Amino acid sequence: MKIEKQILITIFFLVIVFFLFEFTNLDIFVQNFFYNDETHQWFLSHQNGSLLDIVFYSGIKKAIIFFGVLVLSLSIYSFKNSAATLKEYRKGLLIVWLSLAFVPLVVGILKAISNAPCPRDFVGFGGDYPHIRILDGMPEEITKKFKCYPAGHASGGFALMSLFFLFKTYKNRIIALLFAFVIGWSMGVYKMLIGHHYLSHTVITMILSWLLILAIYKSIK
Repeated sequence: MKIEKQILITIFFLVIVFFLFEFTNLDIFVQNFFYNDETHQWFLSHQNGSLLDIVFYSGIKKAIIFFGVLVLSLSIYSFKNSAATLKEYRKGLLIVWLSLAFVPLVVGILKAISNAPCPRDFVGFGGDYPHIRILDGMPEEITKKFKCYPAGHASGGFALMSLFFLFKTYKNRIIALLFAFVIGWSMGVYKMLIGHHYLSHTVITMILSWLLILAIYKSIK
């Protein structure tokens, strides 16, 4: 399938999924499974330095950053005459590095301007604000600025979907894609379990990440 067609299909799914969550209560329905109305607590509690923090938050963020530095180093080293084997992976390494750099950056910019509340902000989940979707617009009486949409934390994991373009065989590409799904969704679900993100935040981040990766691939093809 041509890359242009893949981009159009991805945009189509991004729009469909966006409006699906905007015009339904699917986010609230799913999030109800992670919040206890009786104890007023989330399924998990985030604590800095805890094992869960290391595995699903701070630790995995550092691991992805380290991986990005490694990929950049390999990409630079591939230009040496002694790195003949790496030369055939040079383009893939560049795609992965650019994805790890730009996917979180773009998602971070969207988080800063979307002004969408987190689940923990919703009055139904112990917060002080109504459930406000992107298309609802922020009521004038609410002056707090929210930075919850899309899911920035999971964007680093989903940026790893770019590994699809690093490998040569179909089998290895699928393995790389599944690996990225597991990493991205483990990061995203963890943030859902502690009340930081709705399902839509993570799904939109995943599709948007793939769209950006496709755009990067096309730009250096």
